[in-house]
Amino acid sequence: MRIKVEWVSEAPVVLSGQEPVADYPALVAVQEAGECTFLEPLQLDFTVEKEFNHIRVSGRVATRVQLACCRCLVDYETDLVANFTVFYSKASDMPVEEEVALTDEDLVSAPYDGDFIDFTSEIEAQVLLEIPYKPLCNEECKGICSKCGADLNSGECGCDRSGSGLAFSALKNFTVKR
Repeated sequence: MRIKVEWVSEAPVVLSGQEPVADYPALVAVQEAGECTFLEPLQLDFTVEKEFNHIRVSGRVATRVQLACCRCLVDYETDLVANFTVFYSKASDMPVEEEVALTDEDLVSAPYDGDFIDFTSEIEAQVLLEIPYKPLCNEECKGICSKCGADLNSGECGCDRSGSGLAFSALKNFTVKR
């Protein structure tokens, strides 16, 4: 999604639409790497307005994905929703110093050059930030049995898991004498 800069005024411009994930290379790469599967196109809702010497973009990106739980390895579906605000400034107005102290506004600002502002990189970044690092199907997920690999959410498997079976279990009774 992109907008022509001359269309932006002090009155808010509302943009909405759906775009296929295939239009976003970073999201396609995440899907091809097997981290998630996008089940729906991206739903984009943006409000764009001119504010002082920059353009303020308040946005919402939503989609549905399929992830594999890191505990039980079962696939599950969830919604990803990102709300954000970015201030776009003309690239020539941005400081070019080597060392710059960043303000809070600098952390949510981006340069644009030319007659259009392209939101592709911001949309990709917001969706990628919403994909969980360690996806969980639910907080109470019991995982899989370390002995037989059965899904413990479906019920007990009958294996004796009383011993920890960890590599450091030999150190269980280790004491240090001074």
